[in-house]
Amino acid sequence: MALRRIETEIDIEAPAERVWALLTDFAQMPSWNPFIRSVSGEATNGARLTILVSPPGKRAMRFTPTVLSVRPNRELRWLGHLFVKGLFDGEHYFLLEPRNERATRFVQGENFSGLLVGPLSGALPATRMGFEAMNVALKQLAEAPDRVQ
Repeated sequence: MALRRIETEIDIEAPAERVWALLTDFAQMPSWNPFIRSVSGEATNGARLTILVSPPGKRAMRFTPTVLSVRPNRELRWLGHLFVKGLFDGEHYFLLEPRNERATRFVQGENFSGLLVGPLSGALPATRMGFEAMNVALKQLAEAPDRVQ
């Protein structure tokens, strides 16, 4: 079974609580996120989400992952499958690492596994670009001067 990983990170001059609040405000996500265009459902362990992602230069994809972990201000993780389990699975994660009271390292990544990871790996560079675009947009929003400190 093929395995691939994408991981990106960015330092954000905002407390983890603010970054978490923006990340988990699914209703507002389409207004700022160029990669994850919509999320519906609740960020609770075991919940099913409906997510629309739009990697740069690729067709948008909708999938329904299961939330694996919710640790407020620290981690959000879900697992999705393309068609059936084991074909092309993606475990997506967001990690918030407080640097101090006013700064957070934001890590976004995904572990891909399954029979089709090799043949579909050509789409992974666009996915990485989508992660990076989202990271920058989240940083800009979290650091915006009109945000409450």
